[in-house]
Amino acid sequence: MKQNSKLFFLSVLGGLLGAYLFGLIQKNPSATQPETSPSFSSHPISEPAPAYHPPVQQVTRSVTSIPQGIDFVEASENSTSSVVFIKSTSEYDFNRRSWFDYFFEGGPIQAMSSGSGVIYREDGYIITNNHVIENASEIDVIHEKTTYRAKLIGTDPSTDMAILKIEAQNLPKITLGSSKNLKVGEWVLAVGNPFNLTSTVTAGIVSAKGREINIMKSKFPIESFIQTDAAINPGNSGGALVNSKGELVGINTAILSQTGSYTGYGFAVPIDIVRKVADDIIKYGIVQKAFTGADVMDLTSENAKSLGVKDLKGVVVSYIQKDGAADKAGIQKGDIILRINDEPINARSAFEEALSYHSPGDRIRVTFTRGDKPMEATLALTNSEGTMTLTKKEIFTSETLGADFESVPKVERDLMKIESGVRVAKIRSGFIQRLGIQEGFIVTYINKSPITSPQQLAKVLEESKGRVIIEGISKRGERGYYSFYF
Repeated sequence: MKQNSKLFFLSVLGGLLGAYLFGLIQKNPSATQPETSPSFSSHPISEPAPAYHPPVQQVTRSVTSIPQGIDFVEASENSTSSVVFIKSTSEYDFNRRSWFDYFFEGGPIQAMSSGSGVIYREDGYIITNNHVIENASEIDVIHEKTTYRAKLIGTDPSTDMAILKIEAQNLPKITLGSSKNLKVGEWVLAVGNPFNLTSTVTAGIVSAKGREINIMKSKFPIESFIQTDAAINPGNSGGALVNSKGELVGINTAILSQTGSYTGYGFAVPIDIVRKVADDIIKYGIVQKAFTGADVMDLTSENAKSLGVKDLKGVVVSYIQKDGAADKAGIQKGDIILRINDEPINARSAFEEALSYHSPGDRIRVTFTRGDKPMEATLALTNSEGTMTLTKKEIFTSETLGADFESVPKVERDLMKIESGVRVAKIRSGFIQRLGIQEGFIVTYINKSPITSPQQLAKVLEESKGRVIIEGISKRGERGYYSFYF
């Protein structure tokens, strides 16, 4: 009883003391609220910085005057109805080996992601970013409150593009503009449909063209982005970058921010590249990428000095594939390429963009210098196998192994200095998954025997007994092996 009385007395005393302190704080609030200022740090795009909310009196805004004659209302009306919301569902199965695992641990774990897309054709073809739908098992497209189940027609990781198809007709396709004719300083709008909010529109100008920011995961990336200061909010990936007429000039892909928020520079894939990618995927199921058999790098003051070059115009040839198009045309390592056809080439991004408009079998005229000597050559562009025919995407599926496989093209084999190899393209539940092999792994040998085709790989593994050693190269270029017993 005495103990209870003490507790009651202490509670009352604590309450009175708290009330007294609260009264003091109310009379002098500045004592507990020191002035603060924003603190900025660099964060990767995938890891947003904590939000900072400055005091009201510290907020200042600069107003940019809009030139007379620019009508954002008309541009918005011409484009917002062509932008859709995309929701994708991915399933991750963490090496569960039998139905006992599912019973005790549950089924596959589902992950949801979303983004935006643009109606490319009125019969249901949609453009979006590859990273928006990557690894998705189900894709839904929402347009004007109607939900459609989408089919993935094809992807191009080198440009981060993907093409979807929904069963619908008479959709409001967007009007295509020209990214070649787009000027630095021109007004543009970033139009998206993040989180199914119908549409969002932000305005800015084109800050630069031909930007290379090294974000593509492909072996042969094409990065020649349009840079804009129009705010690209989270969920706007795959949305439209339009000019003042509402014409599509790019597909919004990334944002580079020092704060983790949308305040920063946005980057869009130029529509002239997107158009070629989309048309190829719709027609062939794969992009008809053209190769010169050469790689280039930007000309800088450092490498120009070693090459004995005073002018920094052009790009320097850094690699020549043996018997490739450039090799056959007489181009050599160290040559400086100045033009492709009539287009000046002053950056690696410009070189890749110029090639992106072509297909295997096309011929291009290359103007270059060797030392002080001006030269010119005509190249017959090839496909990834070194021939001039159109390519076909061939995937071999093994239900027994639970994976899809594809041959590694010659141009990649030459870069990795391997004679043959088979890539693990997609992994489902099955034997390959249980081994811990990752998607993108290239199998070069099984028990010291070279692997030359997906069919051979499947047959060898399905018929193997005893100890098996799989040698190969990881997606990051690391050589390694897997060893197991049947």
